[in-house]
Amino acid sequence: MIEDGRPIFVQIAEQIENEIIDGTLPEEGQVPSTNEFAAFHRINPATAGKGVNVLVENGTLYKKRGIGMFVATGARERLLVGRRDEFEKQFIRPLVAEAAKLGITREQLVALLQKEA
Repeated sequence: MIEDGRPIFVQIAEQIENEIIDGTLPEEGQVPSTNEFAAFHRINPATAGKGVNVLVENGTLYKKRGIGMFVATGARERLLVGRRDEFEKQFIRPLVAEAAKLGITREQLVALLQKEA
């Protein structure tokens, strides 16, 4: 899971987000501790904690004192909305712009997408 090129704490946060989106970590479910993440990925616990704290700061996770971190209610839907917006910006808009440059009509583009789906 951990790859070169991007900060490890960002990758930890994305891993948790992905597990929330795919249902591995349900809303109100407990998230592994920073020590568990650190041991699993063989990284410094402070780095794992930084990834978890990013998600606490944006409301995806919350802390129950003395118990651990949990997935907030509504977190999955908020993540999906954010990821869909990002998908549109990174992929759909450039795709539509390139199709227009190439003279591909809307109908042709839809047909191409349906063929690949």
